[in-house]
Amino acid sequence: MYRHSILIIALLCCCCTAVSARAQPPPMLQWRVLRTLTHDIAHYTQGLELHEGKLFESAGLYGRSALYIKELETGTILRETRLAPHFFAEGITIWRDRVMLLTWLERIALVFDLDLVPVGRHTYSGQGWGLTHDAAHLIMSDGSATLRYRHPDDFRIVRELQVTAEGRAVDRLNELEYARGLIFANVWKSDRIAAIDPADGRVRAWLDLAPLKSRFDKPAGWDEHEHVLNGIAHDPASDRFYVTGKCWPVLFELDVAPLHSP
Repeated sequence: MYRHSILIIALLCCCCTAVSARAQPPPMLQWRVLRTLTHDIAHYTQGLELHEGKLFESAGLYGRSALYIKELETGTILRETRLAPHFFAEGITIWRDRVMLLTWLERIALVFDLDLVPVGRHTYSGQGWGLTHDAAHLIMSDGSATLRYRHPDDFRIVRELQVTAEGRAVDRLNELEYARGLIFANVWKSDRIAAIDPADGRVRAWLDLAPLKSRFDKPAGWDEHEHVLNGIAHDPASDRFYVTGKCWPVLFELDVAPLHSP
C-alpha cells in the first residue's frame, strides 16, 4: 500500500509538472526595424508574399479587391489584376508557379499564374482568411482557432490543427506565413503575431508589434479599429520579415530574433 501511494504521488507530480510546462506563457520575440518602405494607403492588405525579390499583395473590400505585384524597394506596382466586384480578396500564397488567392465569403480560391493571369479556381466551405504553405500542403485560416491543411491540387482538407496558447484556444487567426519551420499568424484586431508550432498547434512565441504604429504619421481617414496590423512576408535568403497593415502608409523590414528551443 505504501509503495502504491508513493507511485501515485510521483505520477501526480509528473502530470502537474507537464501541465505547468504547457501552461507557461510563450516568450516575446525581440525585433528591430531595419528599413521603412513605402506602402499604398489605398490597399487594404489581406495577403503578403515575397517571391524572387518582388512583393505580391492582395487587397480586400468589395469593389476594390485586387492582386498586385510590387517593387519591394519603392512600392511601385509592376502588375495588377482587379477582381470582380462581388469578390472580397483575402490571403494569398505562391505554390510553385501558381498564386492562390482566397475570397472571404464567396468560398472560392482563385488561381493565377505568376503574371496574374487567371488559370483556375477551387471551392471550399466556410470563410477564407489567411493562406500559406509548407513543403507539401497549403495551410488556411478562417478566423477561428483552427488551421486547415489542404492539398494543393484539389483543395481537399488533409489535416486540422487547433492553435492554443497556455492551454487556451487562440482564435481570429488571419494572415499566415510559414517561416523558420513555424506558422506565423496575424491575430485580427490585435498588434500581435503568433509563432505556431505546426506539430501540435502550440504558440511557441509572440511577436508584439504595437510600437510600430508610433513610427508613422496616420493618413486622413485613419481608423484605429479597422486599419490594423495585417500582412507578413518572409525572405528565406536574408531571414528578414516584412510587415504592414490595412491601408498603412509604410511597410517595415524587420530583423526578428530566433526562437530558442526550451
